[in-house]
Amino acid sequence: MEPLLVIFLSCMALGMLTGTLAGMLGIGGGLIIVPVLTLLLSGIGGIGAELAMPMAIATSLFTIIVTGFFSAKAHYSLGNIVPKLIIWCCAGIAVGAVAGAQLASVLPAQTLARVFAVLVILIALQMVFGRKTASKHHYTPTILVVVGVIVGTVSALMGIGGGALLVPALVWFQVPLRQAIGCAAVSGLVIAMFGTGSFIYAGWGLPTLPPWSLGYVFLPAGLGIMATSVFTAGFGARLGQNMPTALLKNILAGLLVIVSIRMIIGME
Repeated sequence: MEPLLVIFLSCMALGMLTGTLAGMLGIGGGLIIVPVLTLLLSGIGGIGAELAMPMAIATSLFTIIVTGFFSAKAHYSLGNIVPKLIIWCCAGIAVGAVAGAQLASVLPAQTLARVFAVLVILIALQMVFGRKTASKHHYTPTILVVVGVIVGTVSALMGIGGGALLVPALVWFQVPLRQAIGCAAVSGLVIAMFGTGSFIYAGWGLPTLPPWSLGYVFLPAGLGIMATSVFTAGFGARLGQNMPTALLKNILAGLLVIVSIRMIIGME
């Protein structure tokens, strides 16, 4: 079987998994897509590590455009979208997403993998031990922009939607939880759009990229993930209603730590 077809079919299966987990646990699929896709591109696709990692991140962001749109639409219909939150947060996030994507495109593969692994471990720890508490400080436009820049940069650097980072940060500054989740849904779409555009620009015309690449975005992998994740997200949401999500998050956090350690060791 042709490597390109193997990657496409594997990404369809990956999309089923990430869509289900995203719907069930409310996390972005990038935490799983990036390490798995890096292995697929380097192992089956024969793409060198220096290209496989930024391509995996760019492709992950590309897939989030579709899921982010439907997520934002759903939260809009639920009344969770607050314009004053969205405007200031997304202004910072757009800047951060462009900066993060440009940084990811120039970092050495080994450094990028280590940065990704360490950040994933921190997110996993937050998933297990984090508490949705609030500070004594109320959010201001300046705070929202600063939070947006930080979240946008880190999210584009990792190829994730940013909800795992943005929701706790907004809740800390006394944003109601439902409004924070709604803001994160819209922000994920902004991160994906600006991050993907930045990766396409950074890789445009690069002669070492394989066929079917749009800048650093590898279209067969991205379209394969999109083809199934859109449908399984709804299934995951329904499944999560009858399962102990706290236990599932702990299990997922453990798996993320194992994958991150494996990435660090694998890049030695």
